[in-house]
Amino acid sequence: MKKTIIILILFLVSLQSYASYILIPMDAEGQNNHLKAYGVTYWTLEKQLKVKWLLNYKGGSFLLPDSEEIQRECQIRGVSFEVISNAKAEEILEMIASPSQNMEAVVLEKAPKIAVYTPKGLQPWDDAVTMVLTYAEIPYETVYDEDVLNDALLLYDWLHLHHEDFTGQYGKFYRAYRSASWYIQEKKEAEDLATKLGYAKVSEEKLAVAKKIRDYVIGGGFMFAMCSATDSFDIALSADGIDICEPMFDGDGSDPGYQNKIDYNKTFAFKDFILERSPNVYEFSSIDMTRKRRIPMTTDYFSLMEFSAKWDPIPSMLCQNHTALVKGFMGQTTSFTREEIKSNVLIMGENKTNGEAKYIHGIKGKGFFTFYGGHDPEDYTHKVGDPKTELDLHPTSPGYRLILNNVLFPAAKKKKQKT
Repeated sequence: MKKTIIILILFLVSLQSYASYILIPMDAEGQNNHLKAYGVTYWTLEKQLKVKWLLNYKGGSFLLPDSEEIQRECQIRGVSFEVISNAKAEEILEMIASPSQNMEAVVLEKAPKIAVYTPKGLQPWDDAVTMVLTYAEIPYETVYDEDVLNDALLLYDWLHLHHEDFTGQYGKFYRAYRSASWYIQEKKEAEDLATKLGYAKVSEEKLAVAKKIRDYVIGGGFMFAMCSATDSFDIALSADGIDICEPMFDGDGSDPGYQNKIDYNKTFAFKDFILERSPNVYEFSSIDMTRKRRIPMTTDYFSLMEFSAKWDPIPSMLCQNHTALVKGFMGQTTSFTREEIKSNVLIMGENKTNGEAKYIHGIKGKGFFTFYGGHDPEDYTHKVGDPKTELDLHPTSPGYRLILNNVLFPAAKKKKQKT
C-alpha cells in the first residue's frame, strides 16, 4: 500500500514538472519582435484562453498555456518564446507575488473588440494605430460619424480616435492647403455628411460625435487618442454651444469673446488653455507644445513614469516596455503643456526639462481614456504626402509598444486603482 502511494506521489510530481507554459519575454535581449508578440497574445485570447501579463518581469512578459498551435503561431510570426515547466512558472509567479518586488501578474481574460474612428476614404497621411494593429495582426473595425451617432460604439470595448479635428476647423490646414485638391474635397465631403446627418455646420456635427464618444467612455468604454484627436476632442467639448470657427470654416463669424465662455469642467484632461484664434496658424490652442519646443531631434526623448505594479496595475500595464526612455516624435499635437493638465489625470510619460507631458491617462465615469501626443513613433516629422512607416524595420519599437499596451488593457481583470 505504501509503495503504491509513493509511486502515485512520484507520478503526480513528475506530471507537474512536465506540465508546461509558454513564456513570451518582452525585454530588449529576449524578444525579436515585440509588436507581433502582442498579436500572438491577442490571438490566444481569441481562442478563449487566459493569459497572464507579468508586469515588470522581463519587460512585461506574457505567460500563455502551452500548445503546439500557440508555439507554431509564435514561430510563424517571428516571436521569441520559451517553453517552461509548471514548476518554473510557479517559481516565477511566486517571485512576482513577493512584496519586495515591484511586479504583478495580471490575468487577461477576453480579447477586446476594437473600433478605429476614421474617415471612410483614405487620408493623405497615415495613422500609427491602424498600421500597428495591421502589423501585429490584431483585427479591428472602422467607424465614423454616422456609426457613432447611431450608437455603434456600444458594440466595442476599445476605441481609437484617428487624427481628427472635432472643432470643425478642418485640422487648421487652411493656410498651407486651402488650394489643395484633397483639402477642398475633404471639406466638401465633411459638409455633405453634416447636412445628411441633419446639422447646419460641420462643427455642430463633430460636437455631437464628440459627446457620443464622451458618453461611451462614461458608460465604461476605453478610449485611446493620438495627435490632434486629443486636444481637439477636449476643445470641442469645452466649446459646447459656442461658435469658435471663423468664416472660412463655417460661413459666419465666431462668437465675440468666445475665450471667456470656454467651460473647462466639460473636458476630459485639459484646463485653462487659450484657443488659437487665427485660421492661418496651424495650432488649436496652448495645450500643444509643438511651437514651444526647443529640443534637437538627436536629444528628443521622453521618460516613462514608474508605478507600483501591485497597487496601480493600470498605469503599470500602460507603461510596460523594454526601456524607460522612449524616442520623441512630432505631430500637429506633439505633447501637452503640463500646467494645463487636470490634477486628476496621470502623467505617464514626460520630458521634464521641457515641462511637457507626452503620455497621459485618466478615468471618466466608468471608463478610461489615454492621450498620446505625436503622430508616428518611428517617423519624427511625418508630413502630408510622406511615405508610410514600414514596421518591419521597427519590430521592437518602444513608442509603438505603448499603443499596443492600450489595446490589451481592456482584456485585464480589473482591480481597484489606488492612485
